[in-house]
Amino acid sequence: MLFVLRILLLFLLIVVVTLCGIVFCLFTLGSNNRVYHIGRVFSKVAPLFGLSVEGRVAPSASHSPQAVYVANHQNNFDLFTLAKVLPKGVVTVGKSSLLWIPFFGALYWVSGNILINRDNRKKAIATIDQVVTKMKKDTLSIWMFPEGTRSRGRGWLPFKRGAFHAAVQAGVPIVPIVCSNTHEQVHLNRLNNGKVIVEMLDPIDTTGLHETDVVHLMKACEQKMHETKARLDSELTQS
Repeated sequence: MLFVLRILLLFLLIVVVTLCGIVFCLFTLGSNNRVYHIGRVFSKVAPLFGLSVEGRVAPSASHSPQAVYVANHQNNFDLFTLAKVLPKGVVTVGKSSLLWIPFFGALYWVSGNILINRDNRKKAIATIDQVVTKMKKDTLSIWMFPEGTRSRGRGWLPFKRGAFHAAVQAGVPIVPIVCSNTHEQVHLNRLNNGKVIVEMLDPIDTTGLHETDVVHLMKACEQKMHETKARLDSELTQS
């Protein structure tokens, strides 16, 4: 019964948020904070799934005027957990197929997010150049999932270089964001599904870096995120 109730409420929520969100975005086309405001709404949905989400933001990260944010991508619940620390002035970079998701796809596009064709490497690289141009022109930050897709319990997937190329080209820091494990944590027929921690780490400076430094930057970020997730998972296990 709880499962059915949650699914119905989620469907109703998606329809209402999408319709209201599209209207809101159309009236605020000049704002860089459309994604932020939509994300704030989605961050309130976690309790519907029985999840308690704690957001932690490093003081130095909260003062970054512009950055490339990178986060681990586990499953569909990321939409409701990672939004807890979503900063202002940011848009996400996602695969073009998101546009065809009923309701959500239209909202994703009209809120100013950037769609790229990951199946075509040349187009994806060209899009990263366009992303950097847009960042500089509109003083935007971007949010990317360096794994490229949801891990779905397969552990960490290999990082792709796009986000790190963008940070170096734009001359902005990389800000890692790590969410504790949520794989198989949510059971829709269970009232309480526990706690999740989302932590925004200190920015990684890219000043003076060049394209030849991208791989080292990516590996350093990847290691830091792995260590953080292990710490968060351990903390929740012991609590």
